[in-house]
Amino acid sequence: MSGLLQQPASRREAEGGGPIHGMDMTLQDPPAAPELQMRSAATPPGVLVLSVVAPCYNEEGSLPAFVERMCAAARRVAGDAFELVLVNDGSKDKTWPCIQALSLTRPELVGVNLSRNHGHQLAVTAGLGLTQGARVLIIDADLQDPPEVVAAMMGRMDEGYDVVYGRRHSRGGESAFKLATAKAFYRLLHSVSEVEIPQDVGDFRLMSRRIVDRLNAMPEQDRFLRGMVAWLGGRQTEVLYDRDARHAGETAYTLSKMVRLAVNGLTGFSTAPLKIAVVLAFAGIALAVPIIVYALYGALMGHSQKGWASLALIQVFFGVGQLGCLAIIGAYLGRIYTQVKGRPLFMVDEVVRRAAAPSCEP
Repeated sequence: MSGLLQQPASRREAEGGGPIHGMDMTLQDPPAAPELQMRSAATPPGVLVLSVVAPCYNEEGSLPAFVERMCAAARRVAGDAFELVLVNDGSKDKTWPCIQALSLTRPELVGVNLSRNHGHQLAVTAGLGLTQGARVLIIDADLQDPPEVVAAMMGRMDEGYDVVYGRRHSRGGESAFKLATAKAFYRLLHSVSEVEIPQDVGDFRLMSRRIVDRLNAMPEQDRFLRGMVAWLGGRQTEVLYDRDARHAGETAYTLSKMVRLAVNGLTGFSTAPLKIAVVLAFAGIALAVPIIVYALYGALMGHSQKGWASLALIQVFFGVGQLGCLAIIGAYLGRIYTQVKGRPLFMVDEVVRRAAAPSCEP
């Protein structure tokens, strides 16, 4: 099955029909949970209260613990009316066999295996296209974002918000370099973006079904989800939380991937880089005018000037300016080239639930 630009209307359609969990999907009334009963009353019968989308890349070490904590947190706010969609983004370890094994004992778990590594943003997009819940949570499987925060997010959404995003109050287990570059990127994006994108906010967020459906309808190839969600508007608010260190393994977000994401964010939600060409053009004119006056004055007065240093300076200035402008224009042309090809955003090889699977032990 392939996840194309036109997302499937539901996971039932994507998988060719049949039961979603092999279980009764009617919402149950759990005892001693008045806040859950209130949410259940507002949710039509047969509709999942919560869907959780977690992209996974080489997460075999943290996946069992994540599933345990995430399911416990989701059950506290949604009873049994939730699903956990784990998207294997072309992992090189035993992440996919682990997902298959976990699906044997957890009817709420849905495993999605992409054909190759498509990247974090497209892995999340693949999961979003298969969700059915009235509310959808995006969270990474490395346990840096605590699953228990979903309770506070659900509470804020009960107040009428469309999006509740997690703002990082602190970031544990991250290097000074990553903290500094992340802070600089968010400040730069905030200053040049044509859309109000929250600072110090990743993709960890809870969204209403209306926002998710609109997000799925956006056909952008170079996706920057946090910017796209901000662009959709609606009532949005935040929940502060402390980000933990990774539960296991090492981060898959290399410097090159972070740079690529930053470029997508800057070029996808701001035309400010294009305006640099105008600034350089006026700067070149401002420098050229006095040089022309100086050269004419020297020629008329018969002064002999060597001018090698000035000539070299001029050539370097204009050469760098032209190359910089070409690079900026090339970045935008690259986005146009990628978009007009119209290729599918991602390809899904398999979707499993309760399928026979090998052990997830490493």
